[in-house]
Amino acid sequence: MKKLLLFAMCLFLALVLFGQSENKVELVKKNWNFGALPAITFDTDLGFQYGALVDLYNYGDGTRYPKYNHKFYIEVSRYTKGSGINRFYYDSDQLIRGLQTTFDLSYLSDMAYDFYGFNGYDAVYMADWTDETSTGYISRMFYKYDRKLFRFKGDIQGKLTGGNFRWITGWNFQNFKVGSVNTDKLNKGKDDADRLPSTKDKPGLYEKYQQWGIISGTETDGGFVPSFKGGVVFDTRDNQPNPMKGVWTEAVIEVSPKILGAESSFSKLSLTHRQYFTLVPDNLSLVYRLTYQTTLGGKVPFYYQSQVITSFMTGETSEGLGGATTLRGVLRNRVIGDGIFYGNVETRWKIVRFNFIKNNFYLGLSGFTDFGRVTKKIPVNTSVAIGLPGEYLKSDAEKMHYSYGAGLVITMNENFVFAMDYGRAVNKQDGRSGFYMNLNYLF
Repeated sequence: MKKLLLFAMCLFLALVLFGQSENKVELVKKNWNFGALPAITFDTDLGFQYGALVDLYNYGDGTRYPKYNHKFYIEVSRYTKGSGINRFYYDSDQLIRGLQTTFDLSYLSDMAYDFYGFNGYDAVYMADWTDETSTGYISRMFYKYDRKLFRFKGDIQGKLTGGNFRWITGWNFQNFKVGSVNTDKLNKGKDDADRLPSTKDKPGLYEKYQQWGIISGTETDGGFVPSFKGGVVFDTRDNQPNPMKGVWTEAVIEVSPKILGAESSFSKLSLTHRQYFTLVPDNLSLVYRLTYQTTLGGKVPFYYQSQVITSFMTGETSEGLGGATTLRGVLRNRVIGDGIFYGNVETRWKIVRFNFIKNNFYLGLSGFTDFGRVTKKIPVNTSVAIGLPGEYLKSDAEKMHYSYGAGLVITMNENFVFAMDYGRAVNKQDGRSGFYMNLNYLF
């Protein structure tokens, strides 16, 4: 995806703000404050993206700053070929006094959702099959399928003993609608040289997994997944958006019962530990995150296996492994299994602070390395690809996936964090690199 227009705008903004750095007196924010960004990108197959996102904060009388009383996040964006993001998110510890309450209502349509098979390196990735300049080219959509997701999610946290232990509970109702890529729609307006082959003529990996029985017939079109979770959190962070010290550890169990039309039931366990170290007071920190997630029982639908369980989401999705929120630089959803482990190590440097347009800003740089692997495999019969030995599936090939990179952040009032990360995969089986623009630090 080409994001050059938005990147250029953000770089220009960074230079303008850097020039205002002579004023370093921090302003205490009160009442309402917001940050807004346009969504302007281009993708060869999906078309132009247009829209906007708004982060709206209420700081009350300012006595809690940089903590806020209420946060509203709204994003509406579209691609001209049909994909889009429609999201409303709310977070507050004042709506119900003594409880941290978050709600998320989203409809996410993705006409080219990434699918590279199951169990990491056990599923062979052939870059030439999506490269039009290669003699082995099949289709740019070979590792894609169409996914539409409706989500209604709520999380509530309350205090246990002391001020750092909390309990957490929540629900997540998700309806997935999946199918083959609509190449007819994506081909509208294209020259013959740029047209995509039909998935009927040249089936992609999603279609092949159906033919081989790896994806069962009851799952091929998606389904409804209701889930409920409970857990405990230990949190000593000094600031939620970008802590300089403290830990944030959680244990969460998620249960999805076979109710309300759900096709299967299952349960999962997620353990996550995050820790933050101050290297230079106020300006330089070392942070890391370690996560282990596994299926405890039941049958998890294939379209749900990419979901990463957290106490609350910091972005529009929590999926992987691979991509913006887990392994930066690795192909999105490259590492999918019944159990996963991943980690991130990152340094964060606030290089300059300043006031601009009556708000507090800082520019930051980061360097990171990410890693992860499948720890419990999805059962796959490798004999299904008879006649194609080693071309699609391997046995016992999975190992640790690595990536590394750097990032730039522009932060307003300690809470509105616009982050740009560039990551590179170490192994070519994980792709080459990725460039990401998101709100909030990774963790």
